[in-house]
Amino acid sequence: MTSVLGAVLLAGVTALIVTGLLSYAAYNPGLGTPNDKTPDKGWLGFYLFAWPTDPPWLYRLTQGVHVTLGVALVPVLLAKLWSVIPKLFAWPPLRSLSHALERVSLLLLVGGALFEFATGLLNAQLHYIFPGSFYPLHFYGAWIFIGAFVVHVAFRIPLAWRTLRGGRLRAELRTPLARTEPEPPDETGLVTPRPAPPTISRRGSLGLVGAGSLALLAVTAGQSIGGPLRETALLAPHNRDPGPGPNGFQINKTAAAVGIRARDISDRWRLTVRSGDREAVLSRAELLELPQHTAALPIACVEGWSTEDQQWSGPRLTTLAALVGLRERPPGVFAESVQRRGSFRSAALRENQVRDPRSLLALRVNGADLSADHGFPARIIVPANPGVHNTKWVTRLTFGAES
Repeated sequence: MTSVLGAVLLAGVTALIVTGLLSYAAYNPGLGTPNDKTPDKGWLGFYLFAWPTDPPWLYRLTQGVHVTLGVALVPVLLAKLWSVIPKLFAWPPLRSLSHALERVSLLLLVGGALFEFATGLLNAQLHYIFPGSFYPLHFYGAWIFIGAFVVHVAFRIPLAWRTLRGGRLRAELRTPLARTEPEPPDETGLVTPRPAPPTISRRGSLGLVGAGSLALLAVTAGQSIGGPLRETALLAPHNRDPGPGPNGFQINKTAAAVGIRARDISDRWRLTVRSGDREAVLSRAELLELPQHTAALPIACVEGWSTEDQQWSGPRLTTLAALVGLRERPPGVFAESVQRRGSFRSAALRENQVRDPRSLLALRVNGADLSADHGFPARIIVPANPGVHNTKWVTRLTFGAES
């Protein structure tokens, strides 16, 4: 049982680690403040790279897999911990130096797994009850867990491999409750010396865990897949739906929640575009007079939810860069919002994001003006960009100053 559950977690957790690290890279923390929520990461950011804009659904895929798979693996994780309870509470707790090191690694492994799953699930439900920011907590907790996970796999995979290759799994899947017998004593110490009569077969136990995972998958995946399946996403947050119409797709932060006042986005609103000592100040009407382009792009967020492609329209970021003399190969840009409170009031974009022809300062969506909650008068929209970096209520763009 432990080996089977461990094999599932080996594959599943490895996928979680890869997609989690990709999610961190998507924020382009190498650009510094405000993108980098973990400024003291040091060598932990050794793998970072410039996040691409193609395919445009990349972040929607990686983060959707990360959150959906994490939710689906909860029953497997709990069953795995249940299967090794005798080892977790072995007495005496420390018998030698090597045993002490093993116990410390086990503490980091189990504690790290529970911490990462718990914080991830709370974040997916928009319950920010952590003693600090989710981003550094989840990031540093992940690296502690990754280290313990690698050590544990290195020591335990030979035993799991010997157990699984013996053909026992196929035999157990054909064994009903009536023919279920206790495991013989072995060196792992997981078998009880006085087993009670079985009340469920091992086949039934694995089926129960699998059914739990499939049930969680069924009520979670729709928030990332979209379409008709979105109605099946029972575990997705349901208090962020703005209703029908062109602006009727999910949001995280309403204008009221972040302190946007009516006068902040009234006719007096202006966009300031800067590069060095050059500056252009434009009203929304003047922005609408610039060449308008349309891009079909989704919004995808770290909580795992995403929208289908929305039809965004507005001037390209390259067009705005040209207004301040940057006609050839414009650099990255620092976007600032009139948002008064909350995180991600500004974001830095790399030059590859600025230069993509689908990167817009969106003024309209699906043929209508942006609603206040979707960023009216103007917002950033960039392919494959995390939702919070598609800055809403933009008031200033500074090219060549990425942070």
